[in-house]
Amino acid sequence: MNSYPADMVVQLAPVMFVAGLDLPSTFATAPVMPSSANKDPSSPPTPPPKVQDPFSLLILRLREVLLSQSKSAVWSPERTKVFQVALVDKAVGFPPRKSVPPDDPSYANAHSPLSPMTPSSPVFPDGLIAPIWIKKHMTYLPSVFVLFLRMYEAPHTTTRSPLGQPDSDMERERAEEERKRDVDLSAEIAQRKKTTGERGIKLTVVLIASRRMLDDPSLDGRLSFIRKQSSLDSRAALFVLSPVSPSELNDFVSSLQDALYEPAIEYYTSHSKRVRRKRNRHSQTVSSYNPPAPSVGAAAPRPLRPEGWTVRYEYKMAAFAEFRGEDEVALKHYQDAYATLMIMFGSTAILPPRTKRWAEAKVLADTINVKITKFYLYNNEHALALSHHNSHMRRFADFSRGWGIGEETFEYWSWMARQYRVLAELLEQGARSTLTLPTLTPGPRATGGVPDALGPGGAPLELDAVRMMGLNPSRALQHPGHYYYMAARCTEARRERFLASEGLTTAPGYANEKKVDHLTLALELYTKAYELFKQHSSTTSQGRLTLWIAYRIALTYYDSGKFEMAVRFFERIAKTYRREKWSTLLRPLYTAWYACTQKLGDVELSVKLLVEMIACGDVDEPGSLQEDLSAILKSSVPSSTDGVLTVDLIECEPIWDTLVIFWKSEVYVGEEAAFQFTLLAPTNNDISNLPVESVTITFADDYQPITLRHCTSESSGEIRVVCVGKVQPTDATRQPLEVAANLRWRASDRMIISGTVLSDTPITLSVSGFVVTLKESGWTIKVNHDVRATREGTIVPPYWLSSLNPVQFIPITRDDRSNVVFRHRPHQLRVSFSHQQEALLDEEFPITVEIANGDDRHVDVVVDILLQPAEVDEAVQYIVHDGHRSSGLIKGAECGIVLPGASVRKTFILVAGGAAGNRTIDVSVQSNALSTLPTVRKSTGLSMSSSTSSLAANDTNEFLRTLVIPATAPFSVTHDVEYQVSLRPARPLSELSTLGGDSWDGGEVIIMTKLECIAPCGLEVEGLKLKRQESNRAKITQSSNEIHGGMFPTEYLTGDQICNICCVSLASREYDLTEGDAVPGPGEYVVTWRRIHSPGERGPSSITRLPLPLLRPPQESLIGFMTIPSTAKLHVPVPMHLVIRNRNTTRSAVVAVALDQSTVDAFVVAGPRGGRLPTILPGAEEKVTWNLIPVECGLVRVPHVRVMDYRMAPSANDDGSSASVDEGVLVQVIDTRFGTWTGDADPQGQIGQTDKILIFP
Repeated sequence: MNSYPADMVVQLAPVMFVAGLDLPSTFATAPVMPSSANKDPSSPPTPPPKVQDPFSLLILRLREVLLSQSKSAVWSPERTKVFQVALVDKAVGFPPRKSVPPDDPSYANAHSPLSPMTPSSPVFPDGLIAPIWIKKHMTYLPSVFVLFLRMYEAPHTTTRSPLGQPDSDMERERAEEERKRDVDLSAEIAQRKKTTGERGIKLTVVLIASRRMLDDPSLDGRLSFIRKQSSLDSRAALFVLSPVSPSELNDFVSSLQDALYEPAIEYYTSHSKRVRRKRNRHSQTVSSYNPPAPSVGAAAPRPLRPEGWTVRYEYKMAAFAEFRGEDEVALKHYQDAYATLMIMFGSTAILPPRTKRWAEAKVLADTINVKITKFYLYNNEHALALSHHNSHMRRFADFSRGWGIGEETFEYWSWMARQYRVLAELLEQGARSTLTLPTLTPGPRATGGVPDALGPGGAPLELDAVRMMGLNPSRALQHPGHYYYMAARCTEARRERFLASEGLTTAPGYANEKKVDHLTLALELYTKAYELFKQHSSTTSQGRLTLWIAYRIALTYYDSGKFEMAVRFFERIAKTYRREKWSTLLRPLYTAWYACTQKLGDVELSVKLLVEMIACGDVDEPGSLQEDLSAILKSSVPSSTDGVLTVDLIECEPIWDTLVIFWKSEVYVGEEAAFQFTLLAPTNNDISNLPVESVTITFADDYQPITLRHCTSESSGEIRVVCVGKVQPTDATRQPLEVAANLRWRASDRMIISGTVLSDTPITLSVSGFVVTLKESGWTIKVNHDVRATREGTIVPPYWLSSLNPVQFIPITRDDRSNVVFRHRPHQLRVSFSHQQEALLDEEFPITVEIANGDDRHVDVVVDILLQPAEVDEAVQYIVHDGHRSSGLIKGAECGIVLPGASVRKTFILVAGGAAGNRTIDVSVQSNALSTLPTVRKSTGLSMSSSTSSLAANDTNEFLRTLVIPATAPFSVTHDVEYQVSLRPARPLSELSTLGGDSWDGGEVIIMTKLECIAPCGLEVEGLKLKRQESNRAKITQSSNEIHGGMFPTEYLTGDQICNICCVSLASREYDLTEGDAVPGPGEYVVTWRRIHSPGERGPSSITRLPLPLLRPPQESLIGFMTIPSTAKLHVPVPMHLVIRNRNTTRSAVVAVALDQSTVDAFVVAGPRGGRLPTILPGAEEKVTWNLIPVECGLVRVPHVRVMDYRMAPSANDDGSSASVDEGVLVQVIDTRFGTWTGDADPQGQIGQTDKILIFP
């Protein structure tokens, strides 16, 4: 931005003049503090000289603090209450407001010295605005004026009268002296107040006093006198400062600026109002200024047109708004001024080209463009900033063509380079501060389409397709390096136009253009772009663009004659271009690089570059490169007589296209593998005169290389075959494999090297590379090639030459054609398994693996067994082999050495338990062929995994088999459970046994268990035993198998059943179980059985455990027992007893009993008809008795008794309404003759009872 006046591009801030901080005379020899104009903002502040006077030290510190804030910068988006501070003299004056003094009679009609209406003005008569106007408000006119003055203090004395009283005369003299000094001080302030008040500038006085003075009671009176005498304002006009610490001084300066910021804003606001009034008056009236009459023969000066006055006023209002920190207002006025400027530039009658006013207007337009772009960037409106800058360049490009300064002139490109550089510098300064550059990465993918985006045929495009169309770089704000690069390119175009017009143009700027060092300027711009691109190169594409800029730097160095620097850049760039195969970029790079080496006289580097250039191809002049190479080799000698120059083309374009084909992808060890290696000359490059001495082909492993020696007598046809015979591993006794061949290629010549390779060990073999040796006049050049590389744009079809006369090829379609794998012959082993069809749970299931050797070699066999996890829940499984048990893997079970024709067996045991389901076993049989007859060794049974891992390097094979064994249960079990209620009365709570919990009065459970044989084969049951388990909740009292023993062993076929009954007593507290709780079965059946394989053959003994079912006894806490006889005689009374028992241990019961009157027809009843019983305590019972006199014979129904529990009654109905008092819970009444539950005894279970009695006559 140095091309423009600094005052017109920097960020404007309120200006503060500070006077009275001159250095004391005692420090005249001390180094002067740098002013704001010549101080480097990046340099540290100059340390103050060591002083002892606190006031001098205070002045030095004030100067440091104030000057540290006076930094003018182009980029300053922060809007804090900070001033642009300038240290001035106390008697500093202000620029005159008008061109004549105030006492002049024409003062009222006079104008500003910088007005276009003033003849002495630099913009008279038609200028827009001069840079000195903005400099006046930044340097010579402050918004506030701060005056530092020293307050008089009388010398301190301790003289007193002999009586100890203060001396009144001395006090009076001291007061008179202070008043005199205060009058002088007030006069000085009043004089400065008059000058600042005339210009509307706020004056603030800071009086410097000692700390002792701050405690003086007369201080307030003196300050009031000074304020009144000097006519200072009452607000922020008078401060007192004493020597303080640096931190307190910073706080004082901040508070001072905060207090004066509002008056400063008011100052610039008044200026804006004044300018706005002038603009409004000018838009309504025509200028009344009459210029003086011109002399005879002189051209009449043209006054400034209305458009120019609009630009002038809008610019002033924008500047004052910027002083106030109102960026939005300033942006609006700058835009209005810019729009009017564009109208003026559109007419050559208003602004004739190549005139002084035209040049000033161009500078003004450029600086306004900087301001507008900067304000957009302050608000992170990147698109608007870039759009305005591009519009500015596009408009002036169009204007320049009309002015005769188009693309064919250096002036045009000079201006374009300046605009790109200004934008780059602005972005660079912003990026170092607060500017965040936009991220130009693609957005997230969308699932739907965009209806508004249409393709060429009118069909809607998806959002991804729209994004893939790309983004115009000119419409996306990029990092500063991009615009530095564009400025450099424009500078190169500027240099080209200048050189083309040298001596042929009479442009006004031609003389200055001759002084410009274009190459240095372009190099500076390219270097900045290069550094910034490296800083922002987060992607591969950005990295490639960085290399392109480095290439432009190298070319600039070359044009500047700095060939060594150019070579350094070429070397670094070529590494990446070679690796990424950028042949199109390498060709011009090699050309410039080769030209540099010629200038430097580096012969060896020239030879290397020529070889690489030949590999890339000479498109323009075929054959010229090899002629240059031959000329250099014949006219020079290498630096060392016995040295070999090596050229590495591994990452470069090859000179020859190569093709490697092995006829078979796999062969056995000891067999020969045929191969063909093809060297194909390029079709568009002449290499017929290359002095090729030999071609050496190397293989990947330690194999003897193939060397082809040049012999002119050999065949030189278009397709020639060179047979090299058998290629074997390197041996000291073998001679090198060398074959004679004609090593001169014409365009599209094809040489096929044919042969076979042999290996005695397993290996993957391929051709690793080939080296071409060039010899000429003492030069030996070895050129390394990559056999997998092909020339750019060349496709070599994989064809196998099957016949030379006639020429016939066989296409090879497999992917692994460029290598061959030597393998051992597979072992001829047969693996079989023998086992039963299904496994039974809990039995030891044997599985036998038989391995038969059908090979002619001795093999050492090892077996691995892997038991896969079962796919069913609650499955238990493991395998056993030679005493080793594992639930997963048994590794390295050795089978020993198996002779040819022999076989070996291995048996392992599978045990499956838990749930039925399939069990999966993976068996791996690993064999290792032995080359010599082994000695007999004792089998170790099971070896560690390391013993088999050592076999991997030998002739090994592996056979994998998978077994799926169904596992089924041998028995199916069903249980029939019947609960019997205990009729014994509950023990009272007073007994200790009740609290101890040793009572088994909870009733009995009868469990009938039925076992059915469901195995697919017969089973021999050796025993059935009910094993009791310790439990404090239930116990087994008796079992039928204990009563009827001696029935085992017995054979059972599929479908046969075994039945057993057991009786279980429940603890009394089991009736306190919560709902859903269950009692674990107090035992389990243990069944010992064997599988029947055949008559007389039994399998190993197995044990199956079948637990008793979970017990769920009835949960009623209140129950009734009805006791009546089964028979009675007519007219003979019989008793009917009802016992209500509360089995709850924590709650009492409120019970009501009612006799149903509709059921008493067959009896005469003596007893209560209904009523509420006494409260039944926990564990207690109540008994009610009726006497029944039968009056009918036969089977009659006894009276029905209804028992209700009101303590358990619900508090509300289902619909939410309150329940009535009569409602309750019906209590179960059990006939003691039939008091049992069957199945799970839930509250809805069936109750086995009857209510009838047989009456005899």
